[in-house]
Amino acid sequence: MSGVRILGLTLKNAVVVGSGLLTDQERNIRKLLATGAGAVVTKTIHPNPPRDLDERILRLPSGMLNSTTYSKRSVEHWLAVLTSFAEEQLPVIASLHADSPSELGELAARVEATGCRALELGISCINEEPGGEDDNPDRVYAYTTATRSRTALPLSVKLAIGEGLDDRVRAAIAGGAEAVTVSDTISGAAVSPESGELELGGVFGYSGPAIKPLVLAAIWRLRRRGFELPVLGCGGVSSGQDVADYLSVGANVAQVYTALHTDMYETLDRIVTQTDAVLGRQADQPAGAAR
Repeated sequence: MSGVRILGLTLKNAVVVGSGLLTDQERNIRKLLATGAGAVVTKTIHPNPPRDLDERILRLPSGMLNSTTYSKRSVEHWLAVLTSFAEEQLPVIASLHADSPSELGELAARVEATGCRALELGISCINEEPGGEDDNPDRVYAYTTATRSRTALPLSVKLAIGEGLDDRVRAAIAGGAEAVTVSDTISGAAVSPESGELELGGVFGYSGPAIKPLVLAAIWRLRRRGFELPVLGCGGVSSGQDVADYLSVGANVAQVYTALHTDMYETLDRIVTQTDAVLGRQADQPAGAAR
């Protein structure tokens, strides 16, 4: 699949590497693109990231819990990196958040000045309050419209599935978003068999294969209800078939992240190769044939 358009970018395929610890380093982003990613979303850039949190990941049989929030690298560091990416016309999407809508708008303006061509607003992280499943349309609208007031760059708002998703999507559209990313992590917990206490010390973001059916259903419902804006599907992608499934329910591209915590580059190469094969087979089927 070639010539995929999203957020003003033309991608060589529909496989986008999502935001997270793995995209917090310039060298990783470059190698992920060289390995075959259609685009890469940076770790969320924040002018004042919390520094007193115990940030860890916990692997589970069905996915991963994480207590991470935003990049600890300075805004100045990221501006230099994004400038370099822009000079080379690399398909990199900058993930941004800030403590207030006005600060996010200011950050977006600074990022636009680097030549970066697309943004994702990472405003729904459940590992720092307020956010995630406690999000609401007014908050989504405030952050989106403040960003739109300071930049003309195409932007997607990353939202978690759950109650009120339709209203939060409407708020993002009203605020000026060109797309939405569905879904951010959802609330999850695991119990230590030794202590009986919650692992990581509480409820944090869960990602992995188990959320894929939930996100597929959410995107399918958005399309059934008439939402036409582009959607970046995200959740539980670990194969080319997963990517194809997201496209089948109405996503324009699919983000992969959690699966890359195992053999990052080899896993990405496999998913891209499988995606090409699956989509090629589907394109060869007669119209109306069962998949």
